[in-house]
Amino acid sequence: MKLSDFDFDLPEDLIATRPASPRSAARMLVAQPDVLSDAGVSDLVDWLRPGDRLVLNDTKVIPARLSGLRHRDTAQGRMAAKIEVTLLDPKSDGSWSALLKPLKKIKLGETVVFSEVLSAELVAVEDGQGHLRFNLSGDDFDAALNQSGAMPLPPYIAAKRAADAQDKQDYQTVWARNSGAVAAPTASLHFDRPLLEALAQKGIQFSHVTLHVGAGTFLPVKVEDVTSHKMHAEWGRVTAEAAAEIRATKAAGGRVIPVGTTALRLIESAARSGEVEPWEGDTDIFIYPGFRFYAADALMTNFHLPKSTLLMLISALMGQDRVREIYAHAVKEGYRFFSYGDASLLLPHGTNTPQK
Repeated sequence: MKLSDFDFDLPEDLIATRPASPRSAARMLVAQPDVLSDAGVSDLVDWLRPGDRLVLNDTKVIPARLSGLRHRDTAQGRMAAKIEVTLLDPKSDGSWSALLKPLKKIKLGETVVFSEVLSAELVAVEDGQGHLRFNLSGDDFDAALNQSGAMPLPPYIAAKRAADAQDKQDYQTVWARNSGAVAAPTASLHFDRPLLEALAQKGIQFSHVTLHVGAGTFLPVKVEDVTSHKMHAEWGRVTAEAAAEIRATKAAGGRVIPVGTTALRLIESAARSGEVEPWEGDTDIFIYPGFRFYAADALMTNFHLPKSTLLMLISALMGQDRVREIYAHAVKEGYRFFSYGDASLLLPHGTNTPQK
C-alpha cells in the first residue's frame, strides 16, 4: 500500500480560509457505495433516522499560539528576547510540550512572560520541543490563555492569513467543554444550536467523548509504505456512560455515526475487544484499508489533505476506489476543503434516502 495511492490534485482555490455562515449552511456530499448526493449540512436531519446516534468530540481548542519575552541580566544590562510559543500537548505532570522559536534564545530554568498574569518556565527540552510549566492552572490558566493567546489555525490556513478574533468563535465547536486541544475536530464546526435541536426532535441521540487533538494531526506521512507509518499519540476518554449508550444503540439496530475522524479513532480505540468499553489513555491508532471497524457504522467528516492519514482512514471505511470517486466529484463540483470547508456524510452500507 503506497503513499502515492492516496494522492489527488486539489486546486488551491478550493482550500477554505473562512467557514460558512451560519455554520450549518455548508455543503455536504452524501456518499453511499453506489450513489453520490449533493446536499447541505442542514439536510443532515433528513439523512439520519430516529435511533441513530451521533458521537461528538467535546474537546475544547485552546488559543495555543503565544508571544512573550525572555529577560536575562547581562554585562550590558537587562536584555529581552522575543519568544514565539505554540503549545502542542499537555503532559501528565502538568507541563506542556511546545514549539519555541527561537529555542536557542532560552535556557532551562528561564521564564517567558506572556502578560502581566501569565508566564512559563522552560523545564525540559526534548526532540526539538520545549516543556513549559505555567504559573497558573485550571480556570485561571484558561482565562489568561484566552486573553493572551491566538487560535492555532492549521498550516494551510495560517499560510494564507493570520488568526484573528473571529477565529476564537469559528474554530470552536458549540459543545466544547474540556480544554486541551490545539486543533479543532473540524467536522463538528458545522453544527449550530438550531441544527442540534432539529436532530433531537427527529429522534437522533448524542454521546460525548473527549479526544484532545494534537498538532501531530497535521504531520505529513513521510514513508512510501504507509503501513510502516507511526501515528502520533493523543489523549482521549470514553466514559462508561458513553460506552453504554453506544452499545445500546447498536443493540437496538441504530447506527453509530462519529462526527469527525477524531471521534471515530477514539471509539474504535475503545472497541478493540469487539464492542465499545469505557476507555482512557493515549491512542496512536492508525486506521488504513484493511482495518476492521467495531464501533462506527458511518462517518461525518470534512474533505482531507492528499496523502494524509485521514484520507487513509476514510479509504478504510469506504474503499480506496470509492474515495477516489468521491473526491473527484467534490473537486469537480467545487466543494470547499479542509478545516473550514464543507462536509461529507459517508454511508458505507448504503440503503439510505433522505426523509423529510
